[in-house]
Amino acid sequence: MPADAFRGKTAFVTGGGTGLGLAVATRLGGLGANVVCASRDTAHHAEIVRRGADAGFGVLTVAMDQRDAKSVREAFRAADDRFGGVDVLVNNAAGNFIRPSLLLAPKGFATVIDIALNGVFYCSREAALRMKERGGGAIVNVSAPYAATGKPGVVHSACAKAGVESMTRTLASEWAGLGIRVNAVSPGPFFSQGAADRLWPEDGMEEQVRAQIPLGRFGTTEEVADVLVWLASPMSAWVTGAVWVIDGGWTLPEPFFDAEGAKVRRRTKR
Repeated sequence: MPADAFRGKTAFVTGGGTGLGLAVATRLGGLGANVVCASRDTAHHAEIVRRGADAGFGVLTVAMDQRDAKSVREAFRAADDRFGGVDVLVNNAAGNFIRPSLLLAPKGFATVIDIALNGVFYCSREAALRMKERGGGAIVNVSAPYAATGKPGVVHSACAKAGVESMTRTLASEWAGLGIRVNAVSPGPFFSQGAADRLWPEDGMEEQVRAQIPLGRFGTTEEVADVLVWLASPMSAWVTGAVWVIDGGWTLPEPFFDAEGAKVRRRTKR
């Protein structure tokens, strides 16, 4: 990708202070973008501010609760005031935790839906209102492979991500005439800050998850970020309404035989 692929552009990244969001924000800034980092806790923003200062890209950090449409609107107005608008939106922020459905309180279900589905729409709408005045833009959402399959223990997140994928295709169709592309990435298990505590909290669970991945390892935030940034860039100008699975083969059918014809021991159940 050209070193100045995002020169003069402004990228708004939700949850851009930690994990995947931080990797994406850093990559976008390194390619020339001004970066707006938005999340509820601005204490998480110190690292992206430091990276921006070191690498020489502009950074604005804003407190935003994406469950609240007013809070989202105010955050985008702050981006307007600082950088003059938004060209790229990365809907990265979400909420998730393991909980059997019978033990999941209605409030817990509603909270995850508010963050990971409703908040994605609030942010996408605010971004699109600005992008149409600027001749277009790119929105990239973060989904999950279980949006298509369901997954025991995360009914709240599975429902939210299924909605995000449907939203991705719907908005891509509606907004194509405005020059706005909308895509999504669907990453399998990858290492990020806090993931282990939330998603494989018990001893042995991490190894069980790794055994399910045909390529034999977890992904990295940088590997996922690279695909996400490509989808936001001019290099993917003819891609819209797509959901890109990045999972090391995690969701592929299990083979009966390996490449040499030997019978394969079945992977641990996903």
